[in-house]
Order: sequence, then structure tokens, then C-alpha cells
Amino acid sequence: MKTYSIKEFRREFPDERACLDYILKKKYPQGKYYFVEGRKCYADAQGNHIHPVKGTIFEHSSTPLTLWFYAIYLFSTSRNGVAARELQRQLGVTLKTAWRMGKQIRSLMNEGGDLLTGTVEVDETYIGGKTRGRDKRLDNKTPVLGMVQRGGQVRAYKVRNTRANILLGKIRKNVSRGSRIMSDELWAYHRTWGMGYSHYSVNHSAKEYVRGSAHTNTIEGFWSQLKRSIDGTHHAVSAKHLQTYVNEFAFRYNHRALPIFEALVARI
Repeated sequence: MKTYSIKEFRREFPDERACLDYILKKKYPQGKYYFVEGRKCYADAQGNHIHPVKGTIFEHSSTPLTLWFYAIYLFSTSRNGVAARELQRQLGVTLKTAWRMGKQIRSLMNEGGDLLTGTVEVDETYIGGKTRGRDKRLDNKTPVLGMVQRGGQVRAYKVRNTRANILLGKIRKNVSRGSRIMSDELWAYHRTWGMGYSHYSVNHSAKEYVRGSAHTNTIEGFWSQLKRSIDGTHHAVSAKHLQTYVNEFAFRYNHRALPIFEALVARI
């Protein structure tokens, strides 16, 4: 993948007008518009005004577009995400503004699209809270279900609990019937046999991690990256906002072979 350097970024977006022109071309690729001096808008030949930032994450913000675009650039070049305090330092804005900007940029990272198909690894993990006693899944930890198509995309969702009806409902909505489900020994996943999937599992509690083509190494790699990023960059994420961070790293995974900056600004 071709990298997008800070030198290239500054050449393409040197000022407010360049950022505004870019948004205009993305939202209105057809037609000819004229910039209205002193305002963040353009006009067509009939004098009708076009406001490019309307309906975007910039609409109600007084922060300059140059800072917004630089914040998006920082998100695109970091593998582990960008903390609000880092945005505060880099942009010279208040912590409150930095936090809001980060939240808005993450809102561009919601994932969806076609159902996963082929061989799909399914697993659950627990994030946040503190571990006490033997059961590491309890005590304020939030469960997250993940599904990854080998060689394809990932879907991940914060869930209320890991009861079978919750997990199977998410699988049904995200994985195409006829796919091969790979999981650990959790009994809920065995019920995918009756849902139109074939199912293969490994028994982690017996220290079995691979059996032929059956393993969950891909989704576990995604969990490792997610947890390293949360622990190292953000240190802690509340259950209330956890899904937005999960979305961010699913987006990063799904666009790992593409220029992330272009993928993000295309969604504004």
C-alpha cells in the first residue's frame, strides 16, 4: 500500500479553502460552482448556494477545517488510534474539543456491508473492568463478539451477555448461510449446525488450538490488536463508548490494504 506522507498532506490541504474545495468535489462531483467570498459556501450559475459542510461532521463546529483534516490524517497514520490528549497537544485545542473531534471521526468508521462468507472464525472477548477471583470474564467486564472471514473482513459488537440467543442472533445477521464456522468450545456455537452453517471447533480449555483447518487464530489476533490499542493509547474505555472504539479497529482491519485517509474523508 502506498503511504501518504505529511509532506503530501500539507501540499494537498495547505489552507481552509483547499479543504472546503475537497469536500465540495466529494459531495457534488457534477456541476460548476463558484466560491462565495467570506462564507463557507459556493453558488451555481443561478445563484443558488451550496454549503459543502452541511450534513458532515464539521457542520456545527467552529474548529478550522485544516485542524479537522489534520486530525483525520493523524487517525489514518496511527496503527493504535489517537487519544484525546494527543489531539489536544497536536492541534492546540481544548481537551473537550479534542474528545469531541475524536468521537466524530470515529463515527465515520461504522462498518457494515456484505455478509461474511466462506470460513468465518467466531469468538468472544471481555474488555475493561477489573479481574477478581478465578472467573476473568466477570466483574464489570464488557463482552464483545467478533466474526472474521479468513482473508476478508471483520465484524465486532459489544453485547449484553454471551447467552446463546444473543451470540447466534449476531451470527445470523452477519454471516451468510452455508459458511463454515470456526470457534472454541463454547456450547452456544455448536448450535450453528441447526442454522444452516457447518461448524468446527477447538478446545482451548484442553490446550487444543489447532485441529486441521479449525482454529481461531485470526480473530484472536484482532482481539490482541484491539486490547493493545485500548490499553496503550486510551488506557481505559467506558462500556458506554466501547462500541465506537471497536468500530474504529474493525475499520482499520477492514481497510488494512487501502489508504485509510482517503477511506475516511470519503465518508464525511
